[in-house]
Amino acid sequence: MPNGFYRRSNVLEIAKELLGKVLCTELQGQVCKGKIVEVEAYSGRNDKACHANNGKHTKRTQVMYSAGGCAYVYLCYGIHHLFNVVTNVEGIADAILVRALEPIEGMDVMRVRLNSSNTKLTNGPGILAKSMAITTDLTETALMGPSVWIENDAALAEKQIVTTTRVGVEYAKEDASLPWRFYIKDNAWVSRK
Repeated sequence: MPNGFYRRSNVLEIAKELLGKVLCTELQGQVCKGKIVEVEAYSGRNDKACHANNGKHTKRTQVMYSAGGCAYVYLCYGIHHLFNVVTNVEGIADAILVRALEPIEGMDVMRVRLNSSNTKLTNGPGILAKSMAITTDLTETALMGPSVWIENDAALAEKQIVTTTRVGVEYAKEDASLPWRFYIKDNAWVSRK
């Protein structure tokens, strides 16, 4: 995807348009690919669920203020690496959490990385990062390859997209009810309906 795709101002629009695109990694000498089937949008302006809410700057959130088109990977609960796509122009902190993928390539590699025969390899943000070998080492990496990139695929019709509230952000009070989670209707790989 060209940088211009990520550097637009509407994080919700970009989040919906990421659905159906293909997240790819070539890490540890192995290629893995998965269709993006579930995402959540976060805005650094007036969104209590966002790490950079109201201009908050920390070492961890600094990457969110970069020009769109790079990765923001953070550690959740000190255990799970979560992959986000930074959007908007430099100085404005927006990001999209990729919550679930439908595996396309490298499923055997994913099973080895998970040390599991589980058929659900990428149906949640933590497990998809582990399956794809995504860690915080990729923070600030441009999404143009060679280690991580997003490939274009056919656009989805609006009727194929379900809009709902984000998961696990109850601390954000009224912002927890924002309809900023999007997923592909009837896709078996979505983390939760």
